[in-house]
Amino acid sequence: MALQFIDHFTIHVRTPDLATVARFYQDALGLRDGARPPFDFPGNWLYLGDRPVVHLVGTDYDPPLGKPEPKSGQFDHISFRSVGLAQQRERLRGLGVAFEEATVPASPIHQIFVRDPAGILVELTYDKQAELAASGAAETPATAL
Repeated sequence: MALQFIDHFTIHVRTPDLATVARFYQDALGLRDGARPPFDFPGNWLYLGDRPVVHLVGTDYDPPLGKPEPKSGQFDHISFRSVGLAQQRERLRGLGVAFEEATVPASPIHQIFVRDPAGILVELTYDKQAELAASGAAETPATAL
């Protein structure tokens, strides 16, 4: 037995914020809202190709009113392996979405980090050499990424 890939992430979102969070994943990351089983609670399934990789669950938590937050533990971030670094930067800038970038030391990995409207950190991971080759650039310093 071996793990093959990450199947999906589930994010608890206040029900009134579901549409805003779903729109972020569609507009900023290019996922599409798709089919979802008829659960008895609100939510969205967001697809990458034919796979629902982000599940949003409407959760009406409000600790001051005695409705506790979901008890699923800490959640740090979602990471998507990505291509098209320059285009993604343009897309995020065009939407006015703030982002930060980093290069993993001693690695071919370059990252973009954004936060969705629910506060979840989203990492987009790019292979620097593949991005340079795809852009037709010759040996360009990594800082050009």
